[in-house]
Amino acid sequence: MVDWVKDAILERYRQAAVQNQNGNDNSWRAWWHLTFETFESWIVVLLVGAAIGLMSALIAIITDWLSDIKLGYCSNGWWLNQKFCCWEIDYSESNGCEDWTTWSEFTYLGPNVYIIQWFFYVLLATLFATVSAYLVKNYAPYAAGSGISEIKCIIAGFVMKGFLGGWTLIMKSIGLTMAVASNLSIGKEGPSVHMACCVGNVISRCFKKFKTSKAEMREIFTASSAAGVAVAFGSPIGGVLFALEEMSTHFPNRTMWKSFFCAMIATIVLQFMNPFRTGKLVMFQVSYDRDWHFFEYLFVLFIGLFGGLYGALVIKYNLIAAQFRKTVLKNYPIMEAAILAFATALIAYPNIFLRIDMTEIMGVLFRECESSGTENYHGLCDKSEIGKIIFLLFMATVFRCIGTIMSYGARVPCGIFVPSMAIGATFGRMVGILVKSWQESNPDFFLFSSCRPDMPCITPGTYAFLGAAAALCGVMRITVSVVVIMFELTGQITYILPTMIALMITRAVGNWFGSGGIADRYIRLNGYPILENDEKVFNVPVSHVMQENMTVMTATGMTFHDIETILENTEFQGFPVVDDLRSMILFGYIGRSELRYLIEKARINKKAQDKTICRFTPDRDEPEILTNLGEEEEELDENDRSELRGFSSDILDFGAYMDQTPITVHPKLYLETVMDIFKQLGPRVVLLEERGRLKGLVTVKDVLKYTARMESADSPTVQYTRECGGLFDKLSYWMNKNNEQTSNRISQRGPYTRLHNRSSVDVVNTVESHELNGRF
Repeated sequence: MVDWVKDAILERYRQAAVQNQNGNDNSWRAWWHLTFETFESWIVVLLVGAAIGLMSALIAIITDWLSDIKLGYCSNGWWLNQKFCCWEIDYSESNGCEDWTTWSEFTYLGPNVYIIQWFFYVLLATLFATVSAYLVKNYAPYAAGSGISEIKCIIAGFVMKGFLGGWTLIMKSIGLTMAVASNLSIGKEGPSVHMACCVGNVISRCFKKFKTSKAEMREIFTASSAAGVAVAFGSPIGGVLFALEEMSTHFPNRTMWKSFFCAMIATIVLQFMNPFRTGKLVMFQVSYDRDWHFFEYLFVLFIGLFGGLYGALVIKYNLIAAQFRKTVLKNYPIMEAAILAFATALIAYPNIFLRIDMTEIMGVLFRECESSGTENYHGLCDKSEIGKIIFLLFMATVFRCIGTIMSYGARVPCGIFVPSMAIGATFGRMVGILVKSWQESNPDFFLFSSCRPDMPCITPGTYAFLGAAAALCGVMRITVSVVVIMFELTGQITYILPTMIALMITRAVGNWFGSGGIADRYIRLNGYPILENDEKVFNVPVSHVMQENMTVMTATGMTFHDIETILENTEFQGFPVVDDLRSMILFGYIGRSELRYLIEKARINKKAQDKTICRFTPDRDEPEILTNLGEEEEELDENDRSELRGFSSDILDFGAYMDQTPITVHPKLYLETVMDIFKQLGPRVVLLEERGRLKGLVTVKDVLKYTARMESADSPTVQYTRECGGLFDKLSYWMNKNNEQTSNRISQRGPYTRLHNRSSVDVVNTVESHELNGRF
């Protein structure tokens, strides 16, 4: 875990050092250094936003082409999708365009031979998913899944090396296009946040300041996540609010402005690229020109109820599927993706609302039938086809819901935003068609007394719009950002109030079944050490949670060998420093990385021996010492090395480099207050002292262990494990027994599941570069 308190102190020292070095210098170099220091963060945010917008446009273009290639190809240019191939022809209402060749025509069996089209559709969908799972498994295990849960933890200070690397970005970009084109019930909006943060990490690492400052990187990750949502939905303000509501627990004005700027730049670049050649940022962007009627709020409440029930259903059973995947299918990610894609394509092709890409079908469902130029998609607006359309919409809702439960969390890049919106859109459109049919067949019914006879009263497209918003809120448990996103999609303020009402009902129903969206539930399932924002009351002092058996450093009486032995035999990230083991008077706290850094310096500078005496003497001038510590080793030779303060040939004094003012509390302080300290300040450890004597210490993991014990009976993960664990274990034993050789080959290639689902202990205990190195 990142110690945000120490990181903030070191960043202030770095800024003070830069100001002291250049403040009194009137040369142009000093002016340039100060100017670059001021605008460096904004330059990085500008580059990150532009890169995110460009990446999003390219992924949208490639995904559309791969989605259409399942149905045929363009004879004039194989790189064109169906819309661009037939740009000036309304192929949906004619016999097609001559330039677009279906696969049945390619095999010389005639145009639109149903069984041939179905065969190629299923074949290519399965191939895309298989290739995507293969690339993820063998080249970038961290590219699997959505990544939002892990990004939330990283922004909170959780260290996951390799999760935001360049190779992960490349593989996730390639795998995402194929996974979405395979027509699995997954979306690209969630992974867009992960890829945006990868872009932010790769670009910012080219600048020295961001290599050493965790706080600066946190701002970049927050801004990148906002830009990722902005380009995914064409909603820059909604992206900023999403980062505030869902991603970051620390969101000062400085971070808000950077997030706003990054989202704005990304959206501008996306609009300049114009990937759909329609001027729209996303395919399902629509506009409405009609008002609501008061009686329609009754159906708004019903749609909100559906959103809450849908979210609770998907979260519960998807977590069961995730537990099954981790226990039984952990060694078969490619086979799992192939089977899911095969089954999904087999079922999806006969249904016109499942066959095409989800973003495209949402654009169809959101539109008004009476608007000029509206496409009558397979009789969606025909009154004579109402029975058929309602049946297909209902089946699409059911099958898409099942597909989302089974597919989200598979070992391919996958998100849940768009599948949820598509499910809500099909359900909402179905409700809208039913209400419209009711009104047209009974215009004199008292509910419809406010309808005007000279214009349509009910707009089914708006019900689809509300259903999409409710389903997204139900599964993610976010409200404000969804309202703004849907507002920016329509460009109208008329439907803000109905959307707010629907989402409030959705959130209330969802919270009745359990708090936290699916991203928070996956954090719990994977055991990541992050404290939730929910207020919990335990009514116990922090002494119930603290560690009493501690490894401490004494101010005197320790040798160089003693300290090295402690570092080799323990995995603790820091050590309290006390006067002696009998009195336990607290002097301070020193981190593990600091000790290793200073030991290496001591061996290089003074050639310290095992019997060299080591002390921790408190120093009154700590800031000056920390500022002078950062001399680069390569600039020093053997005859002119800078002296580490307090070091001599016989005694090493580390006291100047320990934290003499660690965060301490009384053992009788309530646990809830300590949890607030961890949430607001972000220290790695809180020491417990009474009258100057050290009594214990507590970390975030200690708090999480205690809360897990207290809530074990009500924890969803525990319940799922108890209910399904026996069956999972039997299936896992049977599959492993019959495939022992395959499992051995997989284990020789590398522990795929262990790498992707690293425990908190594995990740926290990884070796980190020292925070002081390179800062000054």
